[in-house]
Amino acid sequence: MSIELLINVTPSESRVALIENGVLQEIQLERIGNLGIVGNIYLGKISRVLPGMQAAFVDIGLEKAAFLHASDIVNSASIVEGVDDTPIKKVQDIRELVRQGQYIMVQVVKDPLGTKGARLTTDITIPSRYLVFMPDATHVGVSQRIETEEERGRLKKIVAEYSDENGSFIVRTAAEGASEAELRHDAAFLQKLWQKVVSRRKKTSKASILHEDLTLAFRTLRDYVGEDMERIRVDSKLTYQELKLFTEEFVPILSQVLEYYPGERPIFDLFDVENEIQKALHRKVTLKSGGYLIIDQTEAMTTVDVNTGAFVGHRNLEETIFNTNVEATSAIARQLRLRNLGGIIIIDFIDMVSEDHKRRVMHSLESALAKDRAKANINGLSALGLVEMTRKRTRESLEHILCDVCPACSGRGSQKTVETVCYELLREIVRVNRAYDADKFVVYAAPAVCEALLNDEYHNLAELELFIGKQVNIQVESLYSQEQFDVVMM
Repeated sequence: MSIELLINVTPSESRVALIENGVLQEIQLERIGNLGIVGNIYLGKISRVLPGMQAAFVDIGLEKAAFLHASDIVNSASIVEGVDDTPIKKVQDIRELVRQGQYIMVQVVKDPLGTKGARLTTDITIPSRYLVFMPDATHVGVSQRIETEEERGRLKKIVAEYSDENGSFIVRTAAEGASEAELRHDAAFLQKLWQKVVSRRKKTSKASILHEDLTLAFRTLRDYVGEDMERIRVDSKLTYQELKLFTEEFVPILSQVLEYYPGERPIFDLFDVENEIQKALHRKVTLKSGGYLIIDQTEAMTTVDVNTGAFVGHRNLEETIFNTNVEATSAIARQLRLRNLGGIIIIDFIDMVSEDHKRRVMHSLESALAKDRAKANINGLSALGLVEMTRKRTRESLEHILCDVCPACSGRGSQKTVETVCYELLREIVRVNRAYDADKFVVYAAPAVCEALLNDEYHNLAELELFIGKQVNIQVESLYSQEQFDVVMM
């Protein structure tokens, strides 16, 4: 598989596009005025304890208070006996763990999403190229993607030497084959960084930031270590030079594929990235066969509806449905990554009769999602033929970053018809006439509504004038939306 990264940097915004086999798979954005805070470590102040939710609101210096659940507090769980003496974990009461006014060191695991504040944990982790440092841990963990037992044992033995009462490490997938010197360098770097965090904590007596994660470009290179990267192109000379120094010190393997892109043609035009971003904002996604997906993102969940569309197949209906569903699985997996959709996701595949077809479609979906770096859990087909799944969400979706609620429809996705607005307007005239004494009325409305009142709905307007015994004048307001109108007394 050919993998390439395109890094586009401007004074106000940084964007990173992941290209696999010439096709855009992921897009990440970071704006100077709204930097992501996942991975940042703060000294926070408990502003409110909520026993009913087993959680607390924490002031970390942001506009919205952050959220800390009892289960996200280290050592909050105790082992108790369950049914048949089976040991189970029971989370302590939040009131036993924190108190209002208390200062506590926390790390952001989810950016503020919509109306919700950031999600926090006290289980601090600091990643580097090969290792993840865990200040509160005493054991060494090894990535499950390192499958060779001999290599796992070697890495665990080396890293264990650098673990002590101040913390331990998780060995990342990229550490497979790494030398002892490289692992020692990483461990020393992380321990030194942690000491800086501890030092800042001792000097601080108010809610403030103690450690800030890397910016998007640097974070991307750190996180993609271990991927078989063919090329990394950067269109900013200054950022390229900074990344060059960063890769030479921390990620030498990537310095060989990092290059500056000086071309006059915008870097995102190389693989039609800009057009793909625009398509990712549409509800409808067309499939090559002629079928299509409808993707709707709501506050509670994301729904994906699969349709055959213009695809009529070549053999029979059951085969047509199966082929459409299989093709949809790869398209769905790509759209989830591209749009950065997370949380609960419901997929409505076209109904299948054959159990073999159902099994093969589910296998195809699982295979497609296996390429996704975000963790996904699939619960299988429900009794209604729906696939219920979740995908880990840490940052806002592409739509929430690039778009705002439509002022005309307030996010409904539709607007009232001209006929509906006309009848609302006529009822409003009656209401105002009963409440106030006026000689006549002037109605200000959108052009389409005014045209309807003077033509198709003129007889209703004339009957209203006879009913209230007053004149109603119509005035066009070209800047009004279709649902907007004003009734003015004269």
